[in-house]
Amino acid sequence: MPSAPDPGSAVAWSRKRFGRHRLATSIAGPVEGGPELRHHVSVPVVDLVDETFIVAPPGRVALLIGDRRRWVVWWPDLSLEIFMDRGDEGIRWSITGSLVGSAEIWLEEFGDGVILHYYLRGDLTEPESTTRARTLPDSARGRRKADVTRRRHAVRWKQVVWDLKAELESAHTPGASGWA
Repeated sequence: MPSAPDPGSAVAWSRKRFGRHRLATSIAGPVEGGPELRHHVSVPVVDLVDETFIVAPPGRVALLIGDRRRWVVWWPDLSLEIFMDRGDEGIRWSITGSLVGSAEIWLEEFGDGVILHYYLRGDLTEPESTTRARTLPDSARGRRKADVTRRRHAVRWKQVVWDLKAELESAHTPGASGWA
């Protein structure tokens, strides 16, 4: 079982100073008042990564991923703006709505199908805004709100990707070579 960090270490100091939702790195080590920080990077409230294998050609998966009508169903509380369309390799979006940040689907051809890599990185938005990020309090209430938001987006995405997988694989016979 790992032990708690030394109270004077950079890890313990950064947790006390920045809370669970911040990442701070130290290069120089402890100094009076805490370590010298070289980098301070904010971690978004929602930072999801998912990989799902789908037995289908990348072009067919990319065609469905690129269908804007599906986006409204998949992400009903988000507006997506493409900032990188990579064709059969996926799409990257800027997102606004209930979250502000980015989303990405990267399609990697593998074996007789494709690995669909999904990334969703975003912060909750201020009430009455779809573009201004909100800072959650570093409290039990703030952590609960972050956890509920992450879980809601993770569960919703798994439902979406499993439905997509079932749709794309419905004509494929397990063990058969080639795609229908």
